[in-house]
Amino acid sequence: MARALFTPFKSGSLDLKNRLVMAPMTRYFSPNGVPTPDVAAYYRRRAEGEVGLIISEGTGINRPASLNHGPNLPRFFGGDALNGWQRVIDGVHEAKGKMAPQLWHVGGTPSFFPEWTVPAPSEGPSGHFAPDKPLGRAMTESDVADTIAAFARAAADAKRLGFDAIELHGAHGYLIDQFFWEGTNRRQDRFGGPTISQRVRFGTELVRAIRSVVGPGYPIILRVSQWKQQDYAVRIAKTPIELEQWLSPLAEAGVDIFHCSQRRFWESEFEGSDLNLAGWAKKTTGKPTITVGSVGLTGEFIAANSGEVSKPASLDELLRRLERGDFDLVAVGRAILQDPQWGRKIRDGQRDLSDFSKEAIQTLF
Repeated sequence: MARALFTPFKSGSLDLKNRLVMAPMTRYFSPNGVPTPDVAAYYRRRAEGEVGLIISEGTGINRPASLNHGPNLPRFFGGDALNGWQRVIDGVHEAKGKMAPQLWHVGGTPSFFPEWTVPAPSEGPSGHFAPDKPLGRAMTESDVADTIAAFARAAADAKRLGFDAIELHGAHGYLIDQFFWEGTNRRQDRFGGPTISQRVRFGTELVRAIRSVVGPGYPIILRVSQWKQQDYAVRIAKTPIELEQWLSPLAEAGVDIFHCSQRRFWESEFEGSDLNLAGWAKKTTGKPTITVGSVGLTGEFIAANSGEVSKPASLDELLRRLERGDFDLVAVGRAILQDPQWGRKIRDGQRDLSDFSKEAIQTLF
């Protein structure tokens, strides 16, 4: 039934047994930023469940405001935290899996925990959470340089620990995405401007810095999205030309794979074509892409997080697009969070698939 999903994939040094990716999903189970043995076991179970590539939850770089989202988020710096991630990747490799940490800075976004004291004042390109909604402070050029250096150090540590790739979180209204988005990037220096061709500079300089420390062939994945947590309808690229102006410089800078986040993977990105965002990104850049968004379940994650129970859904449309070559890899979030054996069950044609409810988010299993 799902043969196309279980064929090998290769990009640079990334050699996967299948096209199934575990999507990054924020978890709050790393006290003081240190992933525990329970976190390591959580990821290992997904590798044992036939996930080809695991992308970790967002992990903060060595920049205090990077972790302002909430307490007990993991960090990707410091001896204790990196030792914890060493246990994670060793366990995944023992289970014959592959993994990339997602490197994250939440930018000028508020905490989900108003009673919690954030590590540092929020920072972003212009000190805005959304258009006309100030939050935190605007980063100086020195702040920008330090942030790029912190991302690069984290990427170098990921390679040193044995991770198979790294992913940058450039989506959903967090720091990298805030530089892309005209609504939050009001800068008048070289990192701002009225066009996406100008606002992409932070992203390209960041990718080049990472490429310089990880070397050629080591896979760099970039997660992008049109929608933001601040505004589900906003679009950075309103036309295919603007999409090319956004993504092609990033590809030239060193991005190997684009992870294209949509709330619903089947929705067309531009009028006149049924290609989704991942399809257009592949067509525009020639790079492999990952599609994600409500795969394998009814509803979508925002409604599910609010209490709506999601039911197993058909994969027929997804597989049709995958077989057509629209995209190369498929990321699955809630279904794999709910059931670590989801990939194995899909491969073997089993029908005992689980519903998803928000209670799954509150546990680590």
